[in-house]
Amino acid sequence: MSKVMVARRRTLPGFGLTMGYSVFYLSLVVLIPLAALIFNSTGLTWSTLIETASNPRVLASFKVSFLTAGVAALINLVLGLLLAWVLVRYEFPGKRLFDAVIDLPFALPTAVAGVALTALYAGNGWIGQLVEPLGIKLAYSQAGITLALMFIGIPFVVRTVQPVLEELEAEVEEAAATLGAGRWRIFRTILLPDLIPPLLTGFALAFARGIGEYGSVVFISGNMPMKTEIAPLLIMAKLEQFDYAGATAVALLLLLVSFVLLLVINSLQRWSRKAGRA
Repeated sequence: MSKVMVARRRTLPGFGLTMGYSVFYLSLVVLIPLAALIFNSTGLTWSTLIETASNPRVLASFKVSFLTAGVAALINLVLGLLLAWVLVRYEFPGKRLFDAVIDLPFALPTAVAGVALTALYAGNGWIGQLVEPLGIKLAYSQAGITLALMFIGIPFVVRTVQPVLEELEAEVEEAAATLGAGRWRIFRTILLPDLIPPLLTGFALAFARGIGEYGSVVFISGNMPMKTEIAPLLIMAKLEQFDYAGATAVALLLLLVSFVLLLVINSLQRWSRKAGRA
């Protein structure tokens, strides 16, 4: 009997207590703020919501936010895989420092990142002064917003893919190579099926972070309505104008669209996992 009792013991408390703490914490951090947003939107009429959703300035800000976040996440998908591959498969001097630098966007305040990127890509910056004579404008454009979102989103892809690459056995790739398989075939048939789920997860995290990013974008975007104004900045502008109904409507629309897109990405992730197991 004593052996059975010891075997059934768990390091953490029972399911009821653990689940209670989990729900309580989730409610404080996620559910209550979302409920507050929905509650504040109950004063909105359908006509106000439709009018806000069809406003050209709101539509332009949504287009800028989702387009730049999507492009940045796609670029990070490729660059993040390459960075993770280098960190896992190669040894080189300064590897630990290189690995630590990837996490810098997590620790660096977003406003500091925005100021640094603006100084770098502006017309008189180190990079901006080299490319603007060629007709390429980085700062105060959608290209600058994309660069800022790439900066804050790259760690999500690297840290999601890196553990999966560490678990993949290099012997399988070597065996396939000895049987005559080329590099592209080895990557497509052996590595890619295991990498698709973490890549989709990293894309979803980087995309979600980019949609709601404010601090690193507000300086480099230039905040020009209909051109480089992002949705979070439009919300702040409406709050400064005491247009609380309009700000709540834009926030609610941003929440709904983001939720639908993330739901689609998560569905693709589950499908890729099932297809990989089949």
